[in-house]
Amino acid sequence: MSSSASARRKPVLYADIEALPEGVVGEIIEGELHVHPRPAPRHALVASRLGALLNTEFDEGMGGQGGWVILDEPEIQLGENILVPDLAGWRCSRLPELPEKGPFVIEPDWVCKVRSPSTANDDRLRKLPIYADHGIGYVWLVDPMVRTIEVLKLSDGKWTLIAKHGDEDHVHAEPFEAAELPLSRLWDKRSAERA
Repeated sequence: MSSSASARRKPVLYADIEALPEGVVGEIIEGELHVHPRPAPRHALVASRLGALLNTEFDEGMGGQGGWVILDEPEIQLGENILVPDLAGWRCSRLPELPEKGPFVIEPDWVCKVRSPSTANDDRLRKLPIYADHGIGYVWLVDPMVRTIEVLKLSDGKWTLIAKHGDEDHVHAEPFEAAELPLSRLWDKRSAERA
């Protein structure tokens, strides 16, 4: 695109996301609107089960030990970017109350992305640097097809892979190391039986 064409390009705004039809997810990444379909069933199953496990252990209102607010698909504003991870978690001390509407403006302490063919490249190549630039301490990358979780920790502004867990492991994964998570409860057993 020529410099004059890019100068004339209309900026992407949150209103552009709000105007999208139901059934799609909109994100603003580096000034561009990215639209993708809602998660596929296996993707949604893994994200839902992981959120349920973490909320059971870490949300005081769910009978857990407390200390965290963990939400499915929150819109998060990080500078000019609006990202929608599959799950995000805030320590309660940093998020005293939920916003009434619009994206969260307080950065989460942890985000989780479940691998999807439509977003995998953006997740690693474009979103990880944005999460790092905004000081998000942990990112989990979950792959439901190969049944793995990569645990990334931000150290000196760079991502470090601190653990990779898979399949039937029982893990104490940062920042939720206080509880054991049985990964076998995440995966869709029916698809393994057919494979």
